[in-house]
This record gives sequence, C-alpha cells and structure tokens, in this order.
Amino acid sequence: MAAQNPAQSASPAPPAKAAAQHEPKGTDMEKVAGIGGLFFRARDPKALGQWYQQHLGISLTPTSEGGTVWQQEAGPTAFSPFPETTKYFGDPNKAFMVNFRVHNMEKMVAQLRSAGIEVKDPESYPNLGSYTRLHDPEGNPIELWQPA
Repeated sequence: MAAQNPAQSASPAPPAKAAAQHEPKGTDMEKVAGIGGLFFRARDPKALGQWYQQHLGISLTPTSEGGTVWQQEAGPTAFSPFPETTKYFGDPNKAFMVNFRVHNMEKMVAQLRSAGIEVKDPESYPNLGSYTRLHDPEGNPIELWQPA
C-alpha cells in the first residue's frame, strides 16, 4: 500500500487492545480526517512547484483569492513511519517519501519518460498493485502506486 514496504500487509491491522484501555470509557477518540497538506523545504520552491504541476498535475496552493487547491480523490492513504536507517527511500539524507496513487501506471510512466524523467520499471505485488519510483529535480523520492 502507499508508502508501505511492499512486504507489509495491505490490510490495516486491527486496533490494539492496549490502546483501547487508555481511552476514556464511553467516549470515542477524535481522529484526523485526512492529510490537509504536504509542506517541505526546497532549494528552488518555485521551480520545484512548477515541476510537480507540469509532470504530476498537482496544483499549487493558491496565492490569490479565487484560486483552487489540488483536490485529491478519496482513497486509501498509508501512514507508516520507517526505521531511521531504511534504504527504502534511497538517499539516506531524505527524511520522507511521497506516494501518489495513479489510475494508469503504464500511461503515467510513459508520460514521465517522454518528458525525460527517469522512472524505474514498475513492479507488481499480488493484492496490492503496481509500484514504481522516480525522483523530483531536487532528489526527493516519489513512489507511484496503482492499487490492485
């Protein structure tokens, strides 16, 4: 699943019984509704933002009234901290990896490659889907995922 090690299960684990012991009786824990933004440092924020817009279709946060923000489709989102020593992200100096869901992996890979962007050959995992990797111009790892 998105940003998970493909060896991990795609199904969310059932809530731990120990966690339930810490919740007050008779109340439901308030939970976040989703990811509201992704903010990260860049050497050239304007150029990097334009790259994401041009190649992945992600609208940037509007800077004037009337602009619209990127609207992502509802769907599964993995949230998975990895060990500090993981090699899964590639460059050990990169602290995060973004995973984007796609509808058509073959078409997306062809589109990126035709723009001169290096993309690894996709790999498929039963019951999970297909994954591939690329990097933005500043070397940040990106994983693309077409769910099964």
